[in-house]
Amino acid sequence: MSQKLNLLSLKGNMRILHTTWVAFFISFMVWFNHAPLMSVIREVFDLTAQEVSVLLILNVALTIPARIIVGMMVDSYGPRRMFSGILVLSSFLCLFFAWAQTFQQLALARFMLGFVGAGFVVGIRMIGEWFPARQTGIAQGIYGGWGNFGSAASAMLLPALALTFGGDDGWRYALTVTAVLAFSYGIFYYLSVTDTPKGSTYFKPKKVGGMEVTSKGDLVLYIVMSMPIYGALALLIWKLSPVSMNWIDSSTAYIGYAVIAAVYLYQVMQIIKVNKDIFTKEVPNLFRYQFKQVAVLNLAYLVTFGSELSLVSMLPLLYVDMFGLSPVTAGLLAAIYPVMNLVARPSGGIFSDKVGRKKSLAILFTGITFAFLVLSQVDSSWAVAIVVLCTILCAIFSQGGSGAVYAMAPLIQRRMTGQIAGMVGAYGNVGGLVFLTVLSFVSPQTFFIVIGCTAAVVLALMLMFLQEPKGQTAEVLEDGTVQLIDVS
Repeated sequence: MSQKLNLLSLKGNMRILHTTWVAFFISFMVWFNHAPLMSVIREVFDLTAQEVSVLLILNVALTIPARIIVGMMVDSYGPRRMFSGILVLSSFLCLFFAWAQTFQQLALARFMLGFVGAGFVVGIRMIGEWFPARQTGIAQGIYGGWGNFGSAASAMLLPALALTFGGDDGWRYALTVTAVLAFSYGIFYYLSVTDTPKGSTYFKPKKVGGMEVTSKGDLVLYIVMSMPIYGALALLIWKLSPVSMNWIDSSTAYIGYAVIAAVYLYQVMQIIKVNKDIFTKEVPNLFRYQFKQVAVLNLAYLVTFGSELSLVSMLPLLYVDMFGLSPVTAGLLAAIYPVMNLVARPSGGIFSDKVGRKKSLAILFTGITFAFLVLSQVDSSWAVAIVVLCTILCAIFSQGGSGAVYAMAPLIQRRMTGQIAGMVGAYGNVGGLVFLTVLSFVSPQTFFIVIGCTAAVVLALMLMFLQEPKGQTAEVLEDGTVQLIDVS
């Protein structure tokens, strides 16, 4: 198979690529359909700045555990059923948000809609099944980049669609359109795809409940790297508690902390249960992998996708509040950032395929650090065009970095691609939640500095610990024979 893909083809693996990135596109359109309409929603419900901040944070909160859970489920049940189910369920959650009558209903619906962001993980496994290692970068880049464009489509289309419907409920009808689209495509996707090419084996984890690791040190690292996922949820509760926004009372906050701690401890027990064999026997070298690869990719995606989530959420209001632009104009200018996914994320994947997984990430993270430190100097005296150019520079490096991260993630261990993609993806949402929380306390300039400095720290860890995938990984077929899978 050649390195180049025939993007105009609708046969074989290209049909799977196109139908799957469209599914991801629609899921992202639903997930971020509130952002370009937030100024209208703020006016209709007379929301305070803190209430707007709550909605933005809630939108990325549930996606954190959802990506872990969906990653496990897709490895066990297959991407066809999972993606279809996510789209159909999200259509009903979208209708709930669109026709909410109180802020409490808005907040609950927005929190639940974070679930749709887990759809991304499903497509990573699907594309990984249909494309060889030498094409994984460009295929995953096209999937992620073109699918991410869904948030830009919301920013560009929904304000105009709301105006077209007109009236006080125009925004509600615009959101309803995205719900109908998600429901319809969920049915179509189920009827149109298969989990693997004909004759291929869909490898499933040997055990369910946690990721399999191959050494005691990796087990410890896995447990430690699970902490920030639950810590981010605790941060959300703290943000909503009397200490900060006072949206929930102290008793509710303490109950929330206790539930999060209990779930984390339960997960640790499941992880140990799944990996208990490593205490009594050594895993053969043929089946080993290093969990530090997953750990570094987790932190890399925290920066790349975390910064994207936060910028997609905050840029429309930044243009309105700092430069006095209209919501429609602000939405169009803000949409340029996610629009860059069409080019930047596939380019990051191609760059990874050609230059190497580690080297490409190092170069892109150097660019992320520089670009965000430049953007941190923005203020109202800047020309809007210059600000837009700076956001484009940030998009090129950060979205290219996301493409490079997921060019490598499917190459670590095939049968656990969903779980690895889920954990890496969850860290992206951890980044979004943390960065948006930082933004609620500091100026936009400081917010951009925080992202740039975080990228610099991750770059240093990457240079020290990340290793280039080489050779082959091994999976065991049902008849006991070993199948080798190229990763370079």
